[in-house]
Amino acid sequence: MFTGIIETLGKVEKLEKEGGNLHITVASDITSELKIDQSVSHNGVCLTVVSLDGDNYTVTAIEETLNKTNLSDLELGEVVNLERAMVLGARLDGHIVQGHVDQTAVCKSIEEKNGSWIYSFEYDPKLNNVTIEKGSITVDGVSLTVVDSQKNSFSVAIIPYTHEHTRFHTYKVGTTVNLEFDVVGKYVSRLLELRG
Repeated sequence: MFTGIIETLGKVEKLEKEGGNLHITVASDITSELKIDQSVSHNGVCLTVVSLDGDNYTVTAIEETLNKTNLSDLELGEVVNLERAMVLGARLDGHIVQGHVDQTAVCKSIEEKNGSWIYSFEYDPKLNNVTIEKGSITVDGVSLTVVDSQKNSFSVAIIPYTHEHTRFHTYKVGTTVNLEFDVVGKYVSRLLELRG
């Protein structure tokens, strides 16, 4: 379990395909604190550390994960949002995030607003995921509050700190991001699906 509060950015150092899997090697300032078998969120995707080498560590994404997330689009030198699993008994500053991406979305617009930014995203409604106005959403692992919730789109407001310390400053119109919908939103989505 995660909180959606990004600890740091990592840099993709190596990408190695093996069958349907992708081994991703990341350089990070938290590598020295990691251990093999530890869970780390990468752009909101929970992956297990499989090896450590100096400032670098490696995780493996399986084919199903690559098909459902933006990890298949990673390039050398790209930055990823990183968060280690939450510690029980610590403050929950974001919201409960499982690290299981529901689907991807595409950035449709970016609007600067006097030092903050409004990012709008559009996603495929066929999976019946929904956002709730003022509810939580996880975008590439970042816990955010939904504004302008629509059937297949939503916006989020980004403060300067989040803009600078996450991947948001690298986004352009057309960027694909990972979404994990709030547990409450998933419950509502399931109810709507059952009602037909």
